[in-house]
Amino acid sequence: MLGVLSGFFVVWAIIGTGWFVARKQLLGEGAQVVLSRLSFFVASPALLLDTLSNADLRTVFSSHLLVITVSSALVGIVSFGAFRFIRRRELPEALIASMSSSIANSGNLGIPIAVFVLGSASYVAPLLIFQLALLTPSYLLILDGTTSTAKPGAARALQFVLPVVTNPNIVGSAIGLVLAGTGWKLPDLIMQPIHLIGGAAIPAILMAFGISLHGSRPLRADDGRRFDTLLASVLKLVVHPLIAFAFARFALGLGGHALFAAVVTTGLPTAQNVYVAAQRYQHGLVVAKDTVLITTVLAVPAMAIMAALLS
Repeated sequence: MLGVLSGFFVVWAIIGTGWFVARKQLLGEGAQVVLSRLSFFVASPALLLDTLSNADLRTVFSSHLLVITVSSALVGIVSFGAFRFIRRRELPEALIASMSSSIANSGNLGIPIAVFVLGSASYVAPLLIFQLALLTPSYLLILDGTTSTAKPGAARALQFVLPVVTNPNIVGSAIGLVLAGTGWKLPDLIMQPIHLIGGAAIPAILMAFGISLHGSRPLRADDGRRFDTLLASVLKLVVHPLIAFAFARFALGLGGHALFAAVVTTGLPTAQNVYVAAQRYQHGLVVAKDTVLITTVLAVPAMAIMAALLS
């Protein structure tokens, strides 16, 4: 338990540093964008490649992946039903709200949480791969079918395939998994720079997040979506981990660290790319934006409570 709390303290210390940097305007207005892009395009792929190349594939593709798949599908269905048939939202907005409730931030916060709290970035790899390769494209496919943005024929297929195969985190993960599966070892002359670059991922991610918190004001009454935002946040931070816990514990018989890892990874906050999707389809913008912010702020203390309950 002490080790878990120490991991959370480190995460919040770096986030707090980012907030302080923003408050004092030490890095200028573009700091968050630069740090986020550095992490996404360069450092995080290097970290995933480095970590997964030495991982046990039986751990990566284990019951943990099944827990993620089942819990994400169930919370997605429940949340869609709630927003579509109870809250009476239009179909595209209900889909965006469902994405806000089920798609987790597997990269920006998932990687540092996995490293500091769970002990290895390999725990977040199944979530990252499942979401980018299957869950997110499925949502976008349905959204395309319900809006005017659908493209014809091959262009439509490329619209979903290209973001997956060109995502830097997917590429880094894929190379790492190939190396782990084949037993190949890259020369130290190549791996050492990759290792050093990967070391920049976590501080860059958390600093960027801390910077983003400065001046943020969600849940404005005049937006008219306060209840929807709170509902999506509860579904993401409470219902999703509870479904994962129930399935992992009672259906698969998991316990100990494996159970804790399954619950924590499903309790990660809403991914920023949900807001990107909302902007693209011009539906659910308020719920997506505010849910990303609220769940990101509350996720770490929520995970600390999970750790206390499961210890």
